[in-house]
Amino acid sequence: MYCPACGHQNNPGSDACGNCMLSLAHLDEPAPHDRVERSLMTEPVAVLAPREPVTVPADADLGRAIRQMIDRGVGAVLVVGPDGGLAGILTERDFLSKVAGHPGFASLPVRDFMTPGPETVSPADTLAFALGKMDAGGYRHLPVVEGGRPVGVVSVRDILRHVTKLC
Repeated sequence: MYCPACGHQNNPGSDACGNCMLSLAHLDEPAPHDRVERSLMTEPVAVLAPREPVTVPADADLGRAIRQMIDRGVGAVLVVGPDGGLAGILTERDFLSKVAGHPGFASLPVRDFMTPGPETVSPADTLAFALGKMDAGGYRHLPVVEGGRPVGVVSVRDILRHVTKLC
């Protein structure tokens, strides 16, 4: 990276010019180039109006969880502890990879098959932050949490719909 003041060539990612000591940190800050990038970088998860979470207690059985998912048309249920705090998430993928083939699965406890301590976002986190977590972890659903309690769920589909509207 060339220093805009003195023209000195610096190593990529340098915080200051090695010649004149001008701060270069601002040159590495990402800048939006269009309204999609601007939205992803500045708008909060709350703009998606996350759907109300479908929850089940950790001691619920898998039959109850799958009935909730089918009845509510969702791909994931959030598992809550006795205090209402988020304990885990149970997704369609969990059913396919962890549950399928277990005889009598409907009576087995959710806690044995859920993903404990899932990644979460807050309503104030940016869309890019949420999308980055989804991409890095390979998640299609992300719980939205305030004060340790689930207040919503965002999905890749929610973000795609948002981006599509911007286009």
